Amino acid sequence: MEERLEDWLEEGYAVSYRTACLILGNQADAEEAVQEAFLRAWRFRDSLTSVPSIKPWLYRVVVNSCYSKLRQEIPHRDRRADDGPLSSLAAPDSDPAVCAQRSEVADTVLAALQRLPVSLRVPVVLRYYADLSERDIAVAIGRRQGTVKSRLHEARRRLAADPSMVTLAGDGAVDDSVEA
Repeated sequence: MEERLEDWLEEGYAVSYRTACLILGNQADAEEAVQEAFLRAWRFRDSLTSVPSIKPWLYRVVVNSCYSKLRQEIPHRDRRADDGPLSSLAAPDSDPAVCAQRSEVADTVLAALQRLPVSLRVPVVLRYYADLSERDIAVAIGRRQGTVKSRLHEARRRLAADPSMVTLAGDGAVDDSVEA
C-alpha cells in the first residue's frame, strides 16, 4: 500500500493542487493546503491497511486540509488576493481564439463556483473535476452518500440560477451536452 501512496503522491500533486485551488480560490493557499495534506498523508500512511480505496482517502486528507485553511487563515484576510487567474492552470490550447473563449468561460464558471458555499463547492469540485463517484465523495468529505447527492443537486440548481451562468448559457458559450 505504501508504494501506491508514494506513486499517487508523485502523480497526484497537480490534480490535488488544482482541486485545492478550486475549493480555496487562491493559488498560494492551495499550494500550502496540498503540501500540508501530502505531509499528513505520508505521516499516516500506515493507516491505509484498513482503507479499501486509496484515492478517496487521499482526497479526504486534501479536503480536510482545505477546510483547515478556510477556518484558520483565510477569514483573516482577503482570500482573493491577486495571484493570477485560476484559469491559467488549464492546459494550453494551440488556437488562440479557442483558448481565449475557454479562458472567459472558465473565469465565469470559476467565479460562480466561488459564490457557492464551501459545503456545496467541495462536492462539485470532487465530482466534476476530480471525477470521484458519489460514494468516494462521501468518503472524502465524511458524509453519507445521500448527503452528497443532495448537495450536488443543490449546487447544480444554484449554478444554473447564477446570473453569470445564465448569461453564459444564453450566449451559447456553454456546451449543452456538458452537465453542470
